[in-house]
Amino acid sequence: MLSGKDDEALLALKNISFSYKMRKGDRLLIFDNLSLNIMFAEFVGIAGPSGCGKSTLLRMMAGLLKPDSGEIYFRGRPLNGPDPRISMVFQNPTLLPWYTIIKNVMLGLINERELTEKEKEEKARTFLDMMGLIGFENAYPAELSGGMKQRVAIARALVSHPDLLLMDEPFSNLDQLTAITLRRELENLWLNQALPISSIVLVSHDIEELVEISDRVIVLTVRPTKVAGIVKIDLKRPRSRRSQEFYEYVDQIYTLLS
Repeated sequence: MLSGKDDEALLALKNISFSYKMRKGDRLLIFDNLSLNIMFAEFVGIAGPSGCGKSTLLRMMAGLLKPDSGEIYFRGRPLNGPDPRISMVFQNPTLLPWYTIIKNVMLGLINERELTEKEKEEKARTFLDMMGLIGFENAYPAELSGGMKQRVAIARALVSHPDLLLMDEPFSNLDQLTAITLRRELENLWLNQALPISSIVLVSHDIEELVEISDRVIVLTVRPTKVAGIVKIDLKRPRSRRSQEFYEYVDQIYTLLS
C-alpha cells in the first residue's frame, strides 16, 4: 500500500457546498459546508439516508463534479477534475457490450500511452486472474452473470494502479451469496496488501456490511448534508456478525442515522 505522513490526508474535502439546478431554475442544496478526510491506507465506509447525496459525494471525490464552493485536495494538491490515480466502481457495471471482457478491462489503461497493446493485455489479464475471471477473457458482458460483470468492473478500476478506489454500492444489485463472496474476496485482497491502492471508500445502505469491512464509518445527515458522526470500528479481522461488540457498532451508526 502507499503511505503518507500520519497527519496527511490522501483526500481532503474542505467546507464543501454543492447544489443541483432544478427544472424551474431553483437550486436544491445537497451539501452545506461539508468537511472530511480520507487518510492513507484505510478502508472508509459512508452511510446516510436515501437522497442525502452519497453518490454525489463520491463523484466529487472522483473529480467528476465540481463543488459550488470549498476545496477538494488530493495528495495535497487541488483536485480540479478527474485524476487517473482515482478509480470508481458504480452500482451498475458500466461495461461496453461490444467489447470482450479483456478489452473492457484494458479501457482502464487508456491513458497509459507508454504501454504497448501487449503490455496492456498482460496487465488486464493479471487483474482478471485476481478477480477469478481467467477463462472469460474473450467473453462478452451479455454472457456473464451480474456478479461476474461487477468483478470485471473492479478489475478495470484496479488495472491502472490507482491510489484511491471509490465504490458506490457495488454489491447492492447482487444476490446475497454473491455479494458476501465478492465482499470477502475484496477484503482479503485488501488485508493481504494484494491491491495496488492506498485507500478504499465504500458507500452502502447495508450498515452491517460497513461495520464488517470498514476501519471507520462516516455517517451523513439528511439534506443539506453534513457529517453526523464518525464511528471508528475497533474490531479484529475477520469480523464476526454474531458478536455483541459487532452489533454495538451497528447500533451506534443507526443512532446517528435516526
